[in-house]
Amino acid sequence: MQPSQPTPLNENYLRDDVKSPEREDLLSSLPSEEGWFQTSLRLYRGFWLPSRHLNGVVACQNHFQAHPSDILLVTSPKCGTTWLKAILFALLNRAEYSDSNPQQRHPLLTQNPHDLVPFLEIRLYLQNKNPDLTAFTSPRLLATHLPYSLLPRSVRDSNCKLVYLCRNPKDTFISMWHHFNKLRPEERGQVPLLERLDKFCRDVSGYGPYWDHVLGYHKASSEMPEKVLFVKYEEMKADPSVQVRRLADFIGRPFIEEELRNGTVEGILRMCSFDNLSALEVNRSGKLPSGIENKWFFRKGEAGDWVNYMSAEMGERIDGVMEEKWHGSGLKF
Repeated sequence: MQPSQPTPLNENYLRDDVKSPEREDLLSSLPSEEGWFQTSLRLYRGFWLPSRHLNGVVACQNHFQAHPSDILLVTSPKCGTTWLKAILFALLNRAEYSDSNPQQRHPLLTQNPHDLVPFLEIRLYLQNKNPDLTAFTSPRLLATHLPYSLLPRSVRDSNCKLVYLCRNPKDTFISMWHHFNKLRPEERGQVPLLERLDKFCRDVSGYGPYWDHVLGYHKASSEMPEKVLFVKYEEMKADPSVQVRRLADFIGRPFIEEELRNGTVEGILRMCSFDNLSALEVNRSGKLPSGIENKWFFRKGEAGDWVNYMSAEMGERIDGVMEEKWHGSGLKF
């Protein structure tokens, strides 16, 4: 399966002052909160979305037609998206880019995972209300940050597969804080940690409330396990080979005995490891078409790093909200 080349974005991606009549009408009707860097958040059907993404969200909802063979990776921001994009891409394309076919250089060596697995609402539908997706070969591997209730109707009604990756909310919050500090203009300084923690716990974060985002997919996976696979970042880190085999089974590309014997699983994990991906030239010096530097998607990739930035009291505050929001769901971190 050849990776498709998604339509590039222009420099307006990070701007909040780009005007269009449709966008202005929608924005003016929605409650607003200050965002993390150059854009506000707007409350759209129960979730806080970056205002710069709203056109893409609405266009995606109105026009995207899911295929039964589609595979969608879904995450809340900063939950390990880059890593799992790489793993899923490698899983789907392992026959074409195997050691037995050395003349085919693996795309992950020269392209960032976000270029190979584009976001629907951030990349494909932000620039074009109805982009041409015919360049994508089947099965199409795509990504989204959309909550379950905001997915296009065609996704929810089709037999396509959804892989949902979640992460401990304390690590998610700290990862967001680091990432958006990089995106802010230097003259504005760092995002105040305590101020953003307050917003996060009050349900105000990009594509949040985080708790509702996770709970929506957890419920869907319980009701439709054949359609929605619920994966925890911490489980991926603790036993990646077991989780990769689980992913392969779910997307309909299980490993055969020969692959298990010859180390295919281990090879995929080596290629997609934090150390390997972060050391590649494309991820050290390259940029996405939006202007975001590829290296900003590679910080530490660790579980439990929140303890280096948050006090015990701050962690307990998130734990308290998590317990309240997920009470009775069976969700635990």
